[in-house]
Amino acid sequence: MPDLRPTIFALSSGRPPAAIAVVRLSGPQAGFALQKLIGRVPEPRKAALVRVRDPAAGEIIDEALALWFPAPHSETGEDVAELQLHGGQAVIASVLEALGRVEACRLAEPGEFTRRAFENGRLDLTAVEGLADLVAAETPAQRRQAFRQLKGLIGDRAEAWRRRLIGVLALVETRIDFSDEADVPEDLIGPAVHAAQQLRDEIAGVLAGSGHGERLREGLVVAIAGPPNAGKSTLLNRLARREAAIVSPYAGTTRDIIEVHLNLAGYPVMLLDTAGIRDSAEPVEQEGVRRARERAAAADLVLWVIDGSAADRSAYDAAKPALNASVIWLIKNKIDLAVDLAVDLAVDLAVDKAAGKAGALHDKNTELSSEYQFIYYLSALTGQGFDGLVGRLADFAKEFFSGAESALVTRLRHRQLLEATVAALDRALAEASKAGAREELIAEDLRAAATALGRLTGRVDVEDILDVIFRDFCIGK
Repeated sequence: MPDLRPTIFALSSGRPPAAIAVVRLSGPQAGFALQKLIGRVPEPRKAALVRVRDPAAGEIIDEALALWFPAPHSETGEDVAELQLHGGQAVIASVLEALGRVEACRLAEPGEFTRRAFENGRLDLTAVEGLADLVAAETPAQRRQAFRQLKGLIGDRAEAWRRRLIGVLALVETRIDFSDEADVPEDLIGPAVHAAQQLRDEIAGVLAGSGHGERLREGLVVAIAGPPNAGKSTLLNRLARREAAIVSPYAGTTRDIIEVHLNLAGYPVMLLDTAGIRDSAEPVEQEGVRRARERAAAADLVLWVIDGSAADRSAYDAAKPALNASVIWLIKNKIDLAVDLAVDLAVDLAVDKAAGKAGALHDKNTELSSEYQFIYYLSALTGQGFDGLVGRLADFAKEFFSGAESALVTRLRHRQLLEATVAALDRALAEASKAGAREELIAEDLRAAATALGRLTGRVDVEDILDVIFRDFCIGK
């Protein structure tokens, strides 16, 4: 039967102007459209120098390279053509306008090229998600993780699990359907239960280490918190290497959360600058303080910043945060204004030792095993002591994301479907352990587990999630 789907086209390279612009076409009319614009269809997979003309006026638009990828050996599994043009706005607009006048051709929707690759079996859903993550990757660690997913890190494993599960299900259904046949062994449920238990334990083991794989996509969350006028926004700006937050001598300048994304030693970090935490009667500032406490409590690391130049030692005790964050570092800022830093260091070390906790001095910073894992002395304004903090943050990120690049589970969707698989296998195993176990119930739960794995790769019943996955792609991908 003839393929009645429209042929799609789009600019697949970056926003013009640029040195080169790539316009792609995919669909049954791709060859016809190419012939209309350049007068011929080039030899497959060989670049040809051509003149691109407006079919209506016959005017030459540009001189370009054309490539032809006939189905099914193309990225989308359909006929695909590419024009590599000069990347000027007028050139691109003229070519897209000319393609729009070709019969059965239309501009692609976001993610439509990749969706067609999925529909034609060139990619499964996990590879599609890996491709989306690869396009969005901001750090080398995210890039490596995304590339592994694109090449089937979880998709291949999920498909292998599904095949094993189908084999288990076949044993149970054979026992159900052919129980009265003489050549069918009596005990098929025993081997099926053993294989299901092994599969269940293997998937559960993957889920147990899934957290950091998901977090690598989102980034390590570091909240900069503390009392007003401690230099939190100045520290954020120095870490970001730009003026991301307003710095002012007036308390309460920062009212809402400011987010900055960083590439720290190859790992993604999201910095949060929060409102100064203090008691306030002003409603807007109260809301800012509430949000600050909430975000800081949920952060992976809190940098609790206080004014290290304050002569009043009560500032040390008053600044102790009532937070649920598991890791808190104390940052004593403004050491460029401190009257006697050596005395301050000695006092902190003495306080720590008096509490029976070991302490050691490292480049004017006191390493603690107390409620604060570390105390850092620095000046966010001058940069004094700043490099040590950055180095320690990089080490923390590296340790936090250890093993995350090779983690199978990188999305909430993956985890939920694997959890559904384990839950269905648990139900099947529980039924099998009963006296007088009903084989049809075991089979039904095994089918539910296989369906969950199929939904992970997109092999069964996925229409309800396709739009969610593909809508975040850019046009032309």
